[in-house]
Amino acid sequence: MTTFHTLDDVDVKGKRVLVRVDLNVPMDNGRVSDTTRLERIANTITEISDKGGKVILLAHFGRPKGKVDPKETLKPVATTLGYVLRRHVGFAADCIGEVAEKAIAGMKDGDILCLENTRFHAGEEKNDPAFVKQLAALGDIWVNDAFSAAHRAHASTEGLGHVLPAYAGRTMQAELDALAKALDAPAHPVIAIVGGSKVSTKLDLLENLISKVDALVIGGGMANTFLHAQGVNVGKSLCEKDLADTARRILSKAETTNCAIILPVDGVVAFHFEANAPSHAYGLDAIPADGMILDIGPQSIERVRSAIDDAATLVWNGPVGAFEIAPFDRGTVQAAKHAAARTKAGKLISVAGGGDTVAALNHAAIADDFTYVSTAGGAFLEWMEGKPLPGVEVLRTGANR
Repeated sequence: MTTFHTLDDVDVKGKRVLVRVDLNVPMDNGRVSDTTRLERIANTITEISDKGGKVILLAHFGRPKGKVDPKETLKPVATTLGYVLRRHVGFAADCIGEVAEKAIAGMKDGDILCLENTRFHAGEEKNDPAFVKQLAALGDIWVNDAFSAAHRAHASTEGLGHVLPAYAGRTMQAELDALAKALDAPAHPVIAIVGGSKVSTKLDLLENLISKVDALVIGGGMANTFLHAQGVNVGKSLCEKDLADTARRILSKAETTNCAIILPVDGVVAFHFEANAPSHAYGLDAIPADGMILDIGPQSIERVRSAIDDAATLVWNGPVGAFEIAPFDRGTVQAAKHAAARTKAGKLISVAGGGDTVAALNHAAIADDFTYVSTAGGAFLEWMEGKPLPGVEVLRTGANR
């Protein structure tokens, strides 16, 4: 974190602190159904409040496309955040202009105020300088605590960092520290597990990883494309056959970078994609023509466990099977539990991220045992792809550098 300013580097007492957070939480009948993201930002908010700063929360919710949409209001989220923090969280019905200015003018040191959805204004997603100026007028410093939105160069996620002193919040700081340990300056050997359904969505990711990791486990539906490219009959399995040449090119490049590619050597096959469908493990030379590979087989699980045993650092994105449906969750669950046990024993640094990955680790009931689990989704994936994230880069190059 030496290249970023954090809350350790600023006295917030008496200051109006614009804090960009992630309040884009799941809702069910107007109520927040999962408070994970709210719990993650609690430390930053309470620290600034306890130090006498005026906490002014900026966030987006949904995709209102630059217009006011009552269904996308942050008001119920702000209420739930108050319950999570066990503190009063005020709410202003706009994020700029007289409404916001009046609410902020009435704040005392330590107060917490949530402003309305930044995406109710078209200037947010356009990163419009005029909108940035209106936001900046409301605060003295800007704290970015929303890594999950850091891949977007929007007004509240990036623009403010050019006009106000910029700092990383505690959630952002923890995320950047974890990611640095995983790929920027990792302990070797480094293993990556990449799963999911399609190679086409993770080409940039694979290209970047094979030049950075010592071993790469490819699972899920995307493994079928690689197996097909090597001449394996994958039956009716999900497979992007038009990407066979791409898969062979990635395999060839991995050889030149000394990255060991670990593909399944057997698969759990079913003839119907449904819960508890009859299934059987087959070697790759015996996949039935009308069968679907829905999980890695027992020999493949052992290979993944052995690769984890050899690693000092693990980066994970994507399940290795159709984990949402039993019994095709076995490969993902067993690999996850083994990685968790190694982590708890102090033998592995484990970092995972992406929506399906988080869901899979929660399903395996071991998410808390990993070194770090990112809820960031798109930002985590772009970081793994080696792409600069605007909301992070501005912390290096913002107005106070």
